[in-house]
Amino acid sequence: MKTRITELFGIKYPIFLSGMSWISVPEMVAAVSNAGGLGILATGALDKDKTRAYIRQVKKLTDKPFGVNTSLLLPGARESAGILLEEQVPVINFALGKGDWLVREAHKYGGKVIATVVNAHHAKRAQDYGCDGVIATGNEAAAHGEAVTTFVLIPSLADALEIPVIAAGGIGDGRGLAAALALGADAVAMGTRFMTTKESPLHANFKRLSMDKDVTNTLYSTRFDGIYCRVMETESAHKAMKKGLDLPAAFFNGRDIAKMLNMPFFKLMIGAMLSGWKTARQLAYFANAGKAFQLATENGDTVRGILPVGQVMGLLHDEPTVAELMARIVAEAEAVQKRMTAVLS
Repeated sequence: MKTRITELFGIKYPIFLSGMSWISVPEMVAAVSNAGGLGILATGALDKDKTRAYIRQVKKLTDKPFGVNTSLLLPGARESAGILLEEQVPVINFALGKGDWLVREAHKYGGKVIATVVNAHHAKRAQDYGCDGVIATGNEAAAHGEAVTTFVLIPSLADALEIPVIAAGGIGDGRGLAAALALGADAVAMGTRFMTTKESPLHANFKRLSMDKDVTNTLYSTRFDGIYCRVMETESAHKAMKKGLDLPAAFFNGRDIAKMLNMPFFKLMIGAMLSGWKTARQLAYFANAGKAFQLATENGDTVRGILPVGQVMGLLHDEPTVAELMARIVAEAEAVQKRMTAVLS
């Protein structure tokens, strides 16, 4: 397969691993890159030292291109993102902020930068300050898709932009890959499908639930982490959606977040308060959601844990290795191409 993305990033297949906290760890990233795609390391739950160590671990596990993501809204994000530049990460993926400075500095060493976007306004702004591509997240996706579905978002951005578009949301097999390419995308990013693979560190409890549930078993609300977010439908997710922001819990969860990021809790609290109520409220949501997401992912806690998943969860029926999954997706996409050639001839 050859697209603008495979040529630009030097990869065999136009398939990305989405950067998911506690899941897109070095072993997962390397598995996807070694299978011909582009693994993206998640750093949202890492401090600066762990970010550097994980990047170096990926480099030991693969000699293929890989990416690292950063969420610019999180505390300490700018400092952690600086580690990506120091380590000269081949592909940087940023979200929830303006990454013009990342583009400028990464391009100095030949790195590429892609922005995660949900609408044309943000996509055009990313293009204007030099991003090499955008990951366009449709409504079907796990976590932070917004109102427009992938089937409409991708062609609208393909028409509006000159840089490549990577489609995210609703893609879990070769049919999805072929459809995204037909809509104008140059690659796809998958999270939910890769979560249920042999190499994935997702707890077995939620791997099993992912294969048991169907396409209707997700919840979509701003009441999980403060912005529109799609998660697996469970009793704990229903309770969280009904309750909304729990400020007392955010205080205690914020202490855990500060410890995880190796940041003094007092500094984190002062920074949140000085940022204004809107941002402080958002960070409080993130503290609670981050704890719930971690409990699901690492502990398999079905009582308190909440797992971000996309609607494509309903298409999952097995737990292959990453290499098996990649080979299957490519073969399915090629079969779709042959069938459509016959249909349209």
